[in-house]
Amino acid sequence: MKIHLPAEEMVLSMAACRNIVVKTMLIAMFLLPAAVQGETRHYKFNIQLKNVTRICRTKPIVTVNGEFPGPTIEAREGDTLLIKVTNHVKYNVSIHWHGVRQLRTGWADGPAYITQCPIQTGQTYVYNFTVTGQRGTLWWHAHILWLRATLYGAIVILPPPNVPYPFEPKPHKEITLVLGEWWNADVEAVINEALQTGAAPNISDAHTINGKPGEIFKCPVKDTFTLPVEHGKVYLLRIVNAALNDELFFEVANHLVKVVEVDAVYTKPFDTKAIVIAPGQTTNVLLEANKRSGSYFVAARPFMDAPVTVNNKTATAILHYISRNSESDIPAVNPLMPRLPLLNDTAFATSFTSKLRSLNSVQFPAKVPQTIDRNLFFAVGLATESCQTCNGGLRASASINNISFVMPSISLLDAHIFNISGVFTADFPDKPPTPFNYTGTPPKNLITSKGTRLSRLPFNSTVQLVLQDTSVLTVENHPIHLHGFNFFIVGRGFGNYDPNTDPASFNLVDPPERNTVGVPTGGWTVIRFRADNPGVWFMHCHLEVHTTWGLKMAFLVENGDGPDQSMLPPPSDFPKC
Repeated sequence: MKIHLPAEEMVLSMAACRNIVVKTMLIAMFLLPAAVQGETRHYKFNIQLKNVTRICRTKPIVTVNGEFPGPTIEAREGDTLLIKVTNHVKYNVSIHWHGVRQLRTGWADGPAYITQCPIQTGQTYVYNFTVTGQRGTLWWHAHILWLRATLYGAIVILPPPNVPYPFEPKPHKEITLVLGEWWNADVEAVINEALQTGAAPNISDAHTINGKPGEIFKCPVKDTFTLPVEHGKVYLLRIVNAALNDELFFEVANHLVKVVEVDAVYTKPFDTKAIVIAPGQTTNVLLEANKRSGSYFVAARPFMDAPVTVNNKTATAILHYISRNSESDIPAVNPLMPRLPLLNDTAFATSFTSKLRSLNSVQFPAKVPQTIDRNLFFAVGLATESCQTCNGGLRASASINNISFVMPSISLLDAHIFNISGVFTADFPDKPPTPFNYTGTPPKNLITSKGTRLSRLPFNSTVQLVLQDTSVLTVENHPIHLHGFNFFIVGRGFGNYDPNTDPASFNLVDPPERNTVGVPTGGWTVIRFRADNPGVWFMHCHLEVHTTWGLKMAFLVENGDGPDQSMLPPPSDFPKC
């Protein structure tokens, strides 16, 4: 039986429950075994408005410390991060540390109304977590509304001291490149107008590299990021796709790059002329500066192989050769432009993705689950829902298993830990309620259902999840991000997944390990992971428009046996709704 309390009584009940649970968790915390100690690193994030000019337009944007992109978080594997976030803007804010496992520290994961209530105007919250067993490039971003359009930055996790990279040659220098989008309009106004009319939101006015669109836009002030390099040196490029709604091709003119890591997991190295990178993903590549002189465009533009609104704006930076030990040489005029893959080059994107393999060495084994406790099949895609203010009375509604997720008014993690009823149900279906020809002729008038429904997983259970694109409105690529876990991508294909024949092609030896995976347009992807992190963990499409429309759900992973398999207590400054 569900009990619905008045608001005042609910607050009192939550406080009483919190006090009891916190005391219990604190006792358990002191019984934990000692862990390898790194440093404690402190950061201060002041969320504030800053007037910024791009492509001939000045507007106020939400920033961290007035920087766009925001500051890079630097740490070593094993370090503890204390990041004090103070909100000085009119919007509620939360920050997600994308790809950080957050082992037992789900209170610090960041998605608003999933693992925390947002930080309100004038309030402060200290995110406290330890980087455990991870190294490489991740990133952070706002996880509420569309604020991550400007509120984002990189996370660089170095190996422990005196531990070398497992690839050669050792880079002379490391350069972080964060790819993004720019709207001349207020992005919150853009999505609010779309929700009112039922139309798709306006596309961005530019793509950016480290916040700058590049030479293609003819403005009095050039907004171009430059990469000075020396002949004969090798550079590690840490590439992040922070774009809201676009997968991207990335290429350096007349240079090959060697892929060595994705989503903070080392890979078997391979050479490529370009990479494809979905929103939420990171890729580290080695670039050898093997030209004698000159300037070369570094370019990023969308990969879009679905029949949807086309965004073909190309962002550019300039890689230019300098004299030894000089940073001031001026880039040459007329840099060489790369021949990027075509906008709809599915063949290149598929070929690139198929080359990704986990390093799977003695030091970095690929621990792929070989037996499965829970088999899930999630149909993802777009359908429709009723809308009184929309043209035709309908608007797009994204869903998983035909359920369009409804955000609660308090955080799901609060509701789970403190046993608050009426917030969610733990009955998310393991498969679609009505199977159909997912990539063929769609059913007529399929209206999505609404709900705040979670999928419950026992601690340490192994999960196989088939993610199947659908064609109800249109087929489209969906970059799916799972919070709290890495997973192995064991299979991928086009058309409808066949459980009788497709498993024969699974890679269970060295599949790529990621936290964000692109479900191909009109196709499927199979992932496997071990549910070894208790808490409530969001899973959603990283195209922000699809998340807004409801393509999201959450897993509830139960505590295991003993304190070291249970969540730590919430911090004393945990935000309240």
